[in-house]
Amino acid sequence: MTANATRVLVLNSGSSSLKYQLLDMAQTRRLAVGLVERIGEETSRLVHTPLATGGERRVHEGPMADHDAALKALAAELAADGLGLDSPQLAAIGHRVVHGGLKFTAPTVIDEAVLKEIERLVPVAPLHNPANITGIRTAQALRPDLPQIAVFDTAFHTTMPEHAARYAIDVATADAHRIRRYGFHGTSHAYVSRRTAQLLGKDPSEVNVIVLHLGNGASASAVAGGRCVDTSMGLTPLEGLVMGTRSGDIDPAVTFHLRRVAGMSTDEIDELLNKRSGLVGLCGDNDMREIRRRIDEGDEAAALAFDIYVHRLKKYLGAYTAVLGRVDAVAFTAGVGENAAPVRAAAMAGLEGLGMAVDADRNAVRSNEPRLISPEGSPVAVAVVPTDEELEIAQQTYALVTA
Repeated sequence: MTANATRVLVLNSGSSSLKYQLLDMAQTRRLAVGLVERIGEETSRLVHTPLATGGERRVHEGPMADHDAALKALAAELAADGLGLDSPQLAAIGHRVVHGGLKFTAPTVIDEAVLKEIERLVPVAPLHNPANITGIRTAQALRPDLPQIAVFDTAFHTTMPEHAARYAIDVATADAHRIRRYGFHGTSHAYVSRRTAQLLGKDPSEVNVIVLHLGNGASASAVAGGRCVDTSMGLTPLEGLVMGTRSGDIDPAVTFHLRRVAGMSTDEIDELLNKRSGLVGLCGDNDMREIRRRIDEGDEAAALAFDIYVHRLKKYLGAYTAVLGRVDAVAFTAGVGENAAPVRAAAMAGLEGLGMAVDADRNAVRSNEPRLISPEGSPVAVAVVPTDEELEIAQQTYALVTA
């Protein structure tokens, strides 16, 4: 790697999509961002924004048969901006990998052994790890000489103690099938908990934070002194908070009941709980803006969905206050957490006894910057901290290759 190799390309490969960002780590600056979607469909779409040149967003539509075609298309867009993947300034490619099990606790240089282990974890991440593997192999073929780094969603949560990570089922069965709480959204929880400490002017090791990552997928974490000690998602991203289309916590016997009484297959129950539950299952919408609009118009189904969503948030806030013993801050992040002031206000309402409250005026402010929304002098700081998973992946990748 040359001395001026300070760029990192971050790839987030989905089953039919490829998100990417090119960053210059010397200046912590984004050079380009983009998304390829509907890969493998009749009409794929690439949206590319060249931030380094200040150029206008470019949109291309046309068939892209696979991830290889998608990566070559994004490489062509970068080359058109003078940011080609053949540049000696490119230090590494960082890949988001959803599930790393217990083996991967930190960013890892990818080789065949690492890929085989990621593949071995496919049964516990069937929607995500296969797409991540595809993106990695495609990037390796395009730049076999370049370090490829895996940054795992689960890694931040591997610090959980066994009493938080273990389920209360037969130990031999659990171990044989790798059943335990792994947690997800780890790059977001790591970034936001650290940025929250900075917002308070403290070192992360001094701060206990409850992070609420509220997007279409949603998760909570209890972070003590920079280390995750509990998180809401479990073996899969289905457990925990009410989400856009996922149920979150549910009595396990519901699955048996649906199998026996409704005659539903395993795949049908899986689809119900992952794709037809949560907010969309309760009221037909998973867009919080639309739900709030419907509530304002007197829609009872939307109001009930909102109340169920907030009730689950309050339960986790209380539980993680007990787990941590002392809470210095609560941080809201991701699409809903950053933008839905009514969600933040409702989640904090009535928690004054725990030292948690929001100031109405501060909560109403819209900003892309980290900010406090709690009243002056509040025992627990309540913050809105925009997440930046791509920057977190880039920083971890660059730190590894320059160590």
